[in-house]
Amino acid sequence: MQLVAPTTLDEFATPPLTSDVSALPPLVAYWNAMRRRKWLIVAILALSLLIGAVLTLLATPYYQATARIQIDREADRVTNVEEVSAVNAGEDQEFYQTQYALLNARSLAERVARRLNLSANPVFEEAFDAVTDDAAVNAQERNARLRRTTDILLDNVNIAPVRGSALIDIHFSSPDPNLSARIANGWTEEFIASNLDRRFASTRQAREFLEGRLADLRNKLESSERDLVGYAADQGIITLSQGESENGLSQPDRTVTSADLEALNRALAEATQARIAAESALQAQRPGAQSSDALSALRQSRAEAAAELAQLNARFESGYPEVQAVRSRVAALDRSIAEETSRLNSGYQAAFRDATLREQALRAQVDRLKQSLLSEQSASIQYNIYQREVDTNRQLYDGLLQRYKEIGVAGVASTNVFIIDPAQVPKSPSSPNLLLNLLLSLFIGAFVALLAVIALEQIDQKLKDPAEVTQRLGLPLLGVIPKVDEDTISEQVADPKSDLSEAFLTFQTNLSFLTDHGVPRSMLFTSTRPNEGKSNSTIALARSLARTGRSVLLVDADMRNSSLHNLMALPNERGLSNYLTGEEFTRQLLTDTGVQNFDLMTAGPKPPNAGELLHSARLEQLVQAAAERYDVVILDAPPVLGLADVPLVAQAAEGVVYTVEMNGARTRQVQQSLARLTAARARVFGVLVTKHDVNSAGYGYGYGYGYGYGRERSSAEA
Repeated sequence: MQLVAPTTLDEFATPPLTSDVSALPPLVAYWNAMRRRKWLIVAILALSLLIGAVLTLLATPYYQATARIQIDREADRVTNVEEVSAVNAGEDQEFYQTQYALLNARSLAERVARRLNLSANPVFEEAFDAVTDDAAVNAQERNARLRRTTDILLDNVNIAPVRGSALIDIHFSSPDPNLSARIANGWTEEFIASNLDRRFASTRQAREFLEGRLADLRNKLESSERDLVGYAADQGIITLSQGESENGLSQPDRTVTSADLEALNRALAEATQARIAAESALQAQRPGAQSSDALSALRQSRAEAAAELAQLNARFESGYPEVQAVRSRVAALDRSIAEETSRLNSGYQAAFRDATLREQALRAQVDRLKQSLLSEQSASIQYNIYQREVDTNRQLYDGLLQRYKEIGVAGVASTNVFIIDPAQVPKSPSSPNLLLNLLLSLFIGAFVALLAVIALEQIDQKLKDPAEVTQRLGLPLLGVIPKVDEDTISEQVADPKSDLSEAFLTFQTNLSFLTDHGVPRSMLFTSTRPNEGKSNSTIALARSLARTGRSVLLVDADMRNSSLHNLMALPNERGLSNYLTGEEFTRQLLTDTGVQNFDLMTAGPKPPNAGELLHSARLEQLVQAAAERYDVVILDAPPVLGLADVPLVAQAAEGVVYTVEMNGARTRQVQQSLARLTAARARVFGVLVTKHDVNSAGYGYGYGYGYGYGRERSSAEA
């Protein structure tokens, strides 16, 4: 990452606030946090696994027995009788969710506890450490004991539907394998029994309702029948037969009056036919036209006598005795024929008269019955009203009576729950599962470790990533110096190809963008607290500048705890304290470092009043004098916290480079130190991050300081 040169020198006097340009992505930040605290995570995971293993080995083994049942939406019917409450209660999902809830119902668990008498079962007591004293106790104590037993059953039963089927597994776990099998089987049997009980309960309520309705309808039917019979008696309506109308109601087909009228109508028709026949016969009789056997014989005899008389008249005279005898016989035959004819005419008239009288009598009777029938039909209107009321009440009564009988036999319908596999006594414990518990412990440990890392990251106010410099401090990031072994610092600083030298070269490059004349002519290095790599950084920067041909003077301004001469293995005979006490700035006050273009002014003998010496104007004069002879003057100042030196000394230099150790000083302390420098109107160039662990923090993502590339290149060359 290259810093953009400021447009004015005052830009860093009041540095801009946070910019997220250098911010790491959240996942990378979390990963870096976990890498920084990897040993904490490992410890938590190991502790979780240990606790999981110990708890598993110490846990009581549980045996799980499984019973499998099948629940159909509709039960097989033994009788063709519809139940009061249908098993098919809606959509499949709703129906089966209801069944699962019923299998987990507390009422079912209480039924199982009562059936198996678990409250007084010593095996159950030993398995679950439950109080099952069978001594006589009051009802309240028995209920409390039943509640505890029920709670234990509900805690150890598991209802597991078989996906995509109507099968359901009922698991029960307990320390005793035989007890597990008994309770699992008892659970299925009591579920079937409770299912049937619910059906019987619903039919019982229906029967009670129908009994009341039947009594009311029975009374209404009896009352309507009495009204019908009484009205028929009052009106003289005698019904011989009844039929049904189109709507199924009864109506009288024949009454006595209608039957009599029908019979008289037939007799009247016959009498009318007889009268017409007699009248026709009477009108058809003309003189000489009547005929009968006797009349025919007489006429035959007269014809013969007349023929004989004609023969005799032809031969004899009229007075001839034989002629007279024959004439007398003809006359006698004529009289006989006349008498017979008269008798026949009297018979036809008598027959016609009798037929007419019978017809008139029957017609009179028919007329009377017609009047009676009309009166009866008028009365039948109200009769039919009574009849319809009777029929309606009878239909309602018969229908409810039939339904009452059907409900009585509805309980014989088979259940819709079937036991597919009864529970068998388990041979081996189902829990605890060591592998599963270890995995669960590992998961819990990882979760706790994650929470711990997040909590510690929130509590820990130390700078843990270079990107946080800009975010938290509001200052530019000038460079990132990797953490190296203390024993090899001098060697790596001296080696221009080392990662440390590459980092300071990048730092030097960034310094060149701070002013319009490149690298500042004078700069002061300070930190929040001791041992943050400030002194080593000044030495390394001085060497880096010297390699580029610039002349550099490094001044050890920390006279209370001077360390530059020790780090460079040089004597500390004369130095800054001598100059501040009045000596002139001469070559005798400087120490040759053995590096071209690089001189060192040690702290010199430790004075009793180091603070007063640093507060004098001599230090500023020293920087001005050194700037005339050297290209860059670097002051290694004391830490800020606890001392009043740095805010005053900082005014002697062109600006301050603030050194921050990664995972060192807390952000609050750094901010307080920077506030002191700002209050003293010191110009802070930016922050130099030191002792950054590249491997643990994942440094190199997006910063581009270049020394990573140098390290990879060296490895490739090797």
